[in-house]
Amino acid sequence: MIGEDVMVPSTENDQLRQQLLQAQRLSSVGALASSVAHEFNNILTTIINYAKLALKPDANELARSQALEKILKGSQRAATIVSSMLGFARNNSTQRELTDIAALVEEVLVLADKDLSKHRIHIEKKFQGRPQALIVPAQIEQVLLNLIINARQAMPRGGRLRIDVRPNPRTQMVEVRVSDTGVGIPPEGLRLIFEPFYTTKEPDEHGHGGTGLGLSVCRQIIEQHHGRIRVESVVGKGSTFTVKLPLKAEAAKDV
Repeated sequence: MIGEDVMVPSTENDQLRQQLLQAQRLSSVGALASSVAHEFNNILTTIINYAKLALKPDANELARSQALEKILKGSQRAATIVSSMLGFARNNSTQRELTDIAALVEEVLVLADKDLSKHRIHIEKKFQGRPQALIVPAQIEQVLLNLIINARQAMPRGGRLRIDVRPNPRTQMVEVRVSDTGVGIPPEGLRLIFEPFYTTKEPDEHGHGGTGLGLSVCRQIIEQHHGRIRVESVVGKGSTFTVKLPLKAEAAKDV
């Protein structure tokens, strides 16, 4: 009948939610694609040049050895990037694991490093201990990468990105703060920032950004982990997003 509410089965809801998470994850990877491709080009150029050096008839053993070390180092760097991107893009696991949050941040920065460098973003990190939380690692990686990309986009002329990880035994939470020195968010925007489809950004030349789904998805993920996400911002000075996740009791005692 017209006007009746349509009930969507929970299994279908779960499938739709997973599809949305996967689409957002691939969008985040896509936002890094140009910078990663540029880095791969630099790595391949280095490998080719040192291979040519090692193959020179007049190259001595020391020169060949040094060239091979450079080739190995470049290849390992490329392998790390490929592994990180494929793992991030393909990981659909919803299994929760006891995870070192500082280590997770480091893994996300491997993905974002070249993109941040390309846009003249200086990274500062401060980790207090090694707090652990029971999380779905791929989902929290997705949240952190989204926040980092948003911070970079808020600093079109470059700036400073600071990431702090610390346990808060009083609240039994691990806190991750992602701060930028960007354009900031006006007060009227702060009230809507986590609402679906709200955005202040236009899509870039690659079609990334501007959908307004990123922070809404982030909030859903954090709330599913029984955590919280909040934002503080001053126009012209920057923004700070704070993610709070339940701290594993055993881990809290070790910090």
